Amino acid sequence: MNITSIKTQRSFVSLIIYTFLTLGALTMIMPYIWMLVTSIKPIGEIQTYPPSFLVRHPTLKPYLELFHLLPMGRYLFNSLFIASIVAACNAFFCSLAGYAFAKHIFPGRDKIFLLLLSAIMIPYQVNLIPCYIIVKNLGWLNSFYALIIPNLAMAFGVFLCRQYIMSIPNDLIDAAKIDGCSEFMIYRIIIFPLIKPALATLTIFTFLSQWNSFVWPLIVIHNNSMRTVPLALSVLNSQFGSNFAMVIVAATVATMPVLIVFLFLQKYIIQGITMTGLKG
Repeated sequence: MNITSIKTQRSFVSLIIYTFLTLGALTMIMPYIWMLVTSIKPIGEIQTYPPSFLVRHPTLKPYLELFHLLPMGRYLFNSLFIASIVAACNAFFCSLAGYAFAKHIFPGRDKIFLLLLSAIMIPYQVNLIPCYIIVKNLGWLNSFYALIIPNLAMAFGVFLCRQYIMSIPNDLIDAAKIDGCSEFMIYRIIIFPLIKPALATLTIFTFLSQWNSFVWPLIVIHNNSMRTVPLALSVLNSQFGSNFAMVIVAATVATMPVLIVFLFLQKYIIQGITMTGLKG
C-alpha cells in the first residue's frame, strides 16, 4: 500500500468522523435554535401549522411582557449572585483542600479522603431534612445564607482538584520551599496558575448545578423577592402556561447566562477532565 492510498484512506475516515460529529452537533443545537427563533415570533406564527423556522414578523413583545409582569430582573440577579459566589468559593476552597490531599502527608490523609469520597455516593435527598433543620435553627430561611453557605465546598470539587494537582511535579514545590515561599504562596504562585483547566471545569459544573437548582431553593425560600430562576419558571408555567410565547422567552432568558459562562471557559473543559485522570 503506497503513501497516496494511505492518505486517501485517512482522509475518507476523517470525512466520516467529521460528518457524524457535525450531525451530532446539529442534533444538539437545533432545539436551542428553535427556542431562540420561537422567542421572537408573534403568537400567531407560533401556533401556525406546520411549524417553521422562518420568522415573518419578528417581535420583542414577549420579552417586554415577561419583564413587565414578573420581576425577572430580580430573579436573574438572585440566581447569578448565588451561582457566582458558590462557584468562586468552590474553586478556592476545593483547590486548597485538593492541594493538601495531593501534596501533603499527614496522619489519616487517605482515610479522610476516602471518607470524603463516600459523601459523593450519598443521595442529596437524604440531606434535605437535616440541612433544613440546621438552616431553620440558624434563622437563615428566606435569605442568601441558606442558598450559599451549605454549598461553599463540595466533595466532587475536592476530588477533581486533588486528581489534577497530583500531576504537578513535586520538584516545583520543593524549589519554591527552598526559595522561602510559604504554603499559601506556593498555592498562589505555583498551584493555582497550573490548575486553571481543572478550576474552569469545576466552575462550569458548579455554576450550572446552582443555576438549575430547584428542590433546595423551593424548600428554604418562600418570599417572592428571593426566588431564583428555576422557581420563577415554575411559577410562570403554572400562572401563564397558556401563554406559550412567554414561557419560551423565559426559558431563553434562563439559559443565556449559562451559555455565556460555558463559551468563556469551554477551552479548559476537555483539558481539565482529561488531566484529572493522569494519576490515581
